[in-house]
Amino acid sequence: MEIVLLEDVKALGKKGQIVKVNDGYARNFILPKKLGIEATTKNLNDLKLQKANEEKIAAELLEEAKALGAKLSESSVTLSIKAGEGGRAFGSVSGKEISGAIKSQLGYDIDKKKLVLPEPLKTFGSHEVPVKLHKDVTAKLIVKVVES
Repeated sequence: MEIVLLEDVKALGKKGQIVKVNDGYARNFILPKKLGIEATTKNLNDLKLQKANEEKIAAELLEEAKALGAKLSESSVTLSIKAGEGGRAFGSVSGKEISGAIKSQLGYDIDKKKLVLPEPLKTFGSHEVPVKLHKDVTAKLIVKVVES
């Protein structure tokens, strides 16, 4: 029996792949667990339409991410932290604070997990922070840390 996989199945195949399996394996394991559907012409056409729709949505998301990345690259965010003795920074600026500043100053809702910060910013001045908006789009945001 030929099956179109709806999810990745270990030792069998990836999602969307058409595989040939024994009838019993299909009836007793794959079909009841909704891991795949029978490869009929109707199901193949539905799958083709679904893939086309997913590709269209993915392309739209990529375009939105590119537009947002261009806007973020042209802008900057200013944060202030306390200064200790000798003009040294007292504390640090984390991704959560940068994310909040982007929302309040620029109006964009960026999740803190999208900011690529290996460690919090602990010095004053301008810092380039990469923002991973999409798997193919990374924007550079300027974060200015000033003394309060």
